[in-house]
Amino acid sequence: MGRDSSGMVAYHLLSPRQAGPEETSVRHLLLWAARNRWLKDRLPRMRFVRRAVRRFMPGETLADALGAAVPLQAAGIRTLYTHLGENLANLAEADQVADHYIAAIDQIVAAGIDGEVSVKPTQLGLDHDADACLAHLVRIAEHAAAAGSYLWVDMEGSAYCEATVALYERLRAVQPKTGICLQAYLRRTAADIERLRPLDPAIRLVKGAYEEPSSIAYTSRRSIDANFLGLAVRFLLDGRGRPIRLGLGTHDVNLIEQVADQVEAAGIGKDGFEVEMLYGIREDQQYRLAAAGYQVQALISYGEHWYPWYMRRLAERPANLFFALRQLLP
Repeated sequence: MGRDSSGMVAYHLLSPRQAGPEETSVRHLLLWAARNRWLKDRLPRMRFVRRAVRRFMPGETLADALGAAVPLQAAGIRTLYTHLGENLANLAEADQVADHYIAAIDQIVAAGIDGEVSVKPTQLGLDHDADACLAHLVRIAEHAAAAGSYLWVDMEGSAYCEATVALYERLRAVQPKTGICLQAYLRRTAADIERLRPLDPAIRLVKGAYEEPSSIAYTSRRSIDANFLGLAVRFLLDGRGRPIRLGLGTHDVNLIEQVADQVEAAGIGKDGFEVEMLYGIREDQQYRLAAAGYQVQALISYGEHWYPWYMRRLAERPANLFFALRQLLP
């Protein structure tokens, strides 16, 4: 283990396939489409688009999401739920979002599902009042803990990173059954993990799904993968014997298995961390990994405001676009 001149945590990474210029261009196009208001207003109305999105989302209601969880739970795959939506027009809307998540936790428990919830801070009013946002998070976290569950704080674009980390510091201090999502492509993430380490944090580590400049983010697939591997391995090794959780939020099975290989010698087994994949993506691998002894959790999204989320999912792995296009065929 070491650090390169940029501060990246370095571990040996087995030759990942590099993204070609065509794939990079497709990614940029999809991220542009995710932000485009004209497309956001029109594409979701089109029947073929709504049909394509069902590959990644079982439906727009929590009942749809819970129904999709039944066969997963039977295979030992746990679930994580997020109600899609981001920035609010006013702070009053945050009350409705918080109430929704409180009710969602009750419905998950009533359905006998082993599931947790994840919420974006901007859904709870972070743009308007950080203290009010924190109060909502504490309320949801306390309700989740009382139900024997957990609350995850999602991460958004880099403009929200500092505010979200600071929010989680305050939340974790009063409610330990909470975790935060961090993005391996951001150069600051190694420092954020060290900053949070005294709190014994729970971290869901993802590669990152927003378009960020190279001044603050690693932009090549190889550098992002290398940093992801290094951050994950170091967090697990440094956290031995402490009450931490680490979720590997990636569909890159090769990367998951490299993490497992590199911590095995330290006595950390496949059940010493979690594998978190999106519903509908690499389902065969989700079932295979669960059968092999990994802790697998599927993230199931639902809600009406799915368009920007869906476009970012396609951009994360442009090969997903071809699966979506196949939905246009009879």
